[in-house]
Amino acid sequence: MQNQPVLITVIGPTAIGKTALAIRLANHFNCSIISCDSRQFFKEMTIGTAVPSPEELAAAPHYFIQNISIHDAYSVGDFETEALAQLDQLFQENPIQIMVGGSGLYVDAVRKGLDNFPDIDPSIRESINARYAIDGLPYLQATLQELDPQYYQKTLLENPQTLQNPQRMKRFVEVCLGTGQPYSSFLGKKETNRPFRSIIIGLEAEREELNQRINHRVDLMMAAGLLKEVSDLYPYRSCNALQTVGYRELFDFLDQKCSLEEAIENIKMNTRRFAKRQMTWFKRTPEVHWFNYSTDFATLLEQLHLRLK
Repeated sequence: MQNQPVLITVIGPTAIGKTALAIRLANHFNCSIISCDSRQFFKEMTIGTAVPSPEELAAAPHYFIQNISIHDAYSVGDFETEALAQLDQLFQENPIQIMVGGSGLYVDAVRKGLDNFPDIDPSIRESINARYAIDGLPYLQATLQELDPQYYQKTLLENPQTLQNPQRMKRFVEVCLGTGQPYSSFLGKKETNRPFRSIIIGLEAEREELNQRINHRVDLMMAAGLLKEVSDLYPYRSCNALQTVGYRELFDFLDQKCSLEEAIENIKMNTRRFAKRQMTWFKRTPEVHWFNYSTDFATLLEQLHLRLK
C-alpha cells in the first residue's frame, strides 16, 4: 500500500444498497463512514431520506447523518470544509476511510474540490432578489436560459429539480450578471490536490431491476410512516431542504391537489427519474470501478485490495 491514506467512496443510485456495502467495508477495515448524501444531513427528515437505521448506525461510526436542521443554512462548500477536517482526524486513526452517498456534487467536492467563483457586487444580489420578489422563478429561469443556454440545457436534462430551486438559480444568475460571463465558464477549472488517494466503487443494476427496488423502497417508506413524517413537516414546507422527492408529492396530497395513491405513484416516478440523473452524473466520472449490486462481497473485496496495493 502506498504511503498516502486512502478514501474509498461508494456511489450509485438511490435504493441500490450503498449503505449496506459501506458498513461491510467499514467493518472489514475497522474504520468510519463519511456520509455525503445531502438529503440525509437534516435532523427532521428520516424516513423519506432513507437515513440508516439505528442498527446500521451502530454497526459502524457514521458522520454527517442528521447533523443539521432544515432551518440551517448549509452549502456544499460548508460540507467540503467540514468533511475534509473530519477525514484529517480519522486518517490519524486509520489510513483507510469510507465515504458513501448519492449526491454527486458533494462527492466531487470532497474528492476534487469546488470550482472557484469571483466575488460578486452585493448590489447585484439585491437587484436579483428584488426582481425575484416580483416575477418569481420564471424570471430566474428565463435569465439563465438567455445568459447561459448551455448550462440551462445541461441542468434541464440532468437535474431539472435545480431549476425549481430559487437559491441555486439566484446564484447562477448572480454569477452571470456579476461577471458578464456564463456560469458554466467557471466550472471544471480548479485542480485540487488532496492529501489522500481516492478509490471509487460504483454500484449499478439493470434499469428494470433498479426500478423494482425503488418502488419497493417507497412502499416500505409509506408503511414506516412517511405520511406522518411529512404531515409533521407541513408547516415548514417552504424550506429549501423539503423541496425534494418524497416530500413534495405528499405536500401536494395534503394540499388536496391529488389523491394519496397518485402521490405515492408520483414519488415512485420521480425517484426513478432522480436515480437516472444520479447515474448520468456518476457515469461521467471515468475512474469509477463499477460492480453489479449483487456482486459477492468477497469478489468485490478482492478487486478492491488489488487497487489498494
